[in-house]
Amino acid sequence: MAENRLCEHCEALVPEFGGGKTAILLKGPGRSLVHALKYHHGLHVLEDITAIMAAVPGYADYLRGAVLVPVPLHPRKLQARCYNQSLLLAECAVSATTGQTRVEELLCRVVDTVSQTHFDRATRQENLKNAFALASGGTINPAQRYVLVDDVFTTGSTLNACATVLRRGGALNLDVVTFGHG
Repeated sequence: MAENRLCEHCEALVPEFGGGKTAILLKGPGRSLVHALKYHHGLHVLEDITAIMAAVPGYADYLRGAVLVPVPLHPRKLQARCYNQSLLLAECAVSATTGQTRVEELLCRVVDTVSQTHFDRATRQENLKNAFALASGGTINPAQRYVLVDDVFTTGSTLNACATVLRRGGALNLDVVTFGHG
């Protein structure tokens, strides 16, 4: 089946997470939505993103009952952007599931890494080494299913770095979701 194909970005990935889903390929209007949100303070796109998440077959069902864990921004980046797009996407996912999931900010970014946009997989992995930690006061329940949330899946390096921290913290049932892929 086409939905189970392994893409060129994923072939070399050794995931620390179980499964993953994405809503769109990062092309055309979908790319414009992500770029508006991420680079142009385009909070107006969140309603459209929520509608897409709710409409993509299996996307909302994949999330129901899970705890959504957004990929964190470094405090400097958060201050510059004024919001974490992954947290906003996790909140969109809660709406898309009609409240049948919740968000917990269990991770923090402890290293202020440079943008990954133009890096290959090896450089991305090196750039993210020790960049994330469990958030102060965060508690992992080994019986709970957790789903990491990020805006875009490119090589999986960011999600894998976050998944490694959650695994070390005791998360046994861990998946990922992104809005875009590519």
